[in-house]
Amino acid sequence: MISRSLTRLATFSCALLIAACGGGEPGADAASGEALAGEVLIDGSSTVFPIAEAIAEEFQINHPRVRVSVGFSGSGGGFERFCNDELDLTNASRPIRDSEVEACADAGIEFTELPVAWDGLSVIANPENDFLQCLTIDDLSRIWEPNSQVTTWRDVQSEWPEEEIDLYGPGTDSGTFDYFTETVNGESGASRPDYQASEDDNILVQGVAGDRYALGYLGYAYYLENSDKLKIVAVDGGNGCVAPSDATIADGSYAPLSRPLFIYVKHAALARPEVKAYMEFLVENAQDVVPATGYHALTPAEYAEDMAKLAAVTGG
Repeated sequence: MISRSLTRLATFSCALLIAACGGGEPGADAASGEALAGEVLIDGSSTVFPIAEAIAEEFQINHPRVRVSVGFSGSGGGFERFCNDELDLTNASRPIRDSEVEACADAGIEFTELPVAWDGLSVIANPENDFLQCLTIDDLSRIWEPNSQVTTWRDVQSEWPEEEIDLYGPGTDSGTFDYFTETVNGESGASRPDYQASEDDNILVQGVAGDRYALGYLGYAYYLENSDKLKIVAVDGGNGCVAPSDATIADGSYAPLSRPLFIYVKHAALARPEVKAYMEFLVENAQDVVPATGYHALTPAEYAEDMAKLAAVTGG
């Protein structure tokens, strides 16, 4: 799966290079790329990071004098920096909170929210775990709830081994943490504290891959990228066990752990040509880049709506 994704992304890169070097009027695109200069500062969700990183790399092929900096401090960390006027845009795996809207308003920061993709928040285990195939939402809640008494796999199902469960998950600044805890435990932030936490999904991958009785959760793209060393766990949200896939995320059957991913862009930043060009490039090319990074793309009509939102701010 990931090999096909990388091939699609490489093909897309080649198409952009051809367009930049030979498409349209001779020299027109090259001149345009050379004329555009500056910096675009991005932070936020580690889940959205693969999309942002891929878009940034492709954009800089056409515009080598624009430096696009992409970080991943988590959705919460990104919103904090965004509302402190430290960023041009921030990535998020959850919608902005009322308190964050208020913080931005207090700082005089106006912004626009743009949905960019769909993700299936993925529950992962070690491939050597031969008994675990599916967990219900109730199972997940009993494992992850505050003050959970679950310490071994036998505590979850009596026929499972009495082996300690080692838990791995995002840190509290993560939108994935917020979404998972709200969906599974009924309240954002409600989670047992005794687990290995990291804002870097690759660290979670390493932890679960190296621990036979581990359990964790992260964004679907990180599972796809590491499917040779991880096992996906199906989730029963009330209609039987369903594993995340492009198809089940698209048709809504992977519920309730399918979720939209967002980008928030500052209106003042859109007044700068390099930020405006970057955002337009992102929306124009998301239909190809998003699937190549392992997520499910929005419909063309939804991306057209994103472009209309940008035009409403920039004047076209």
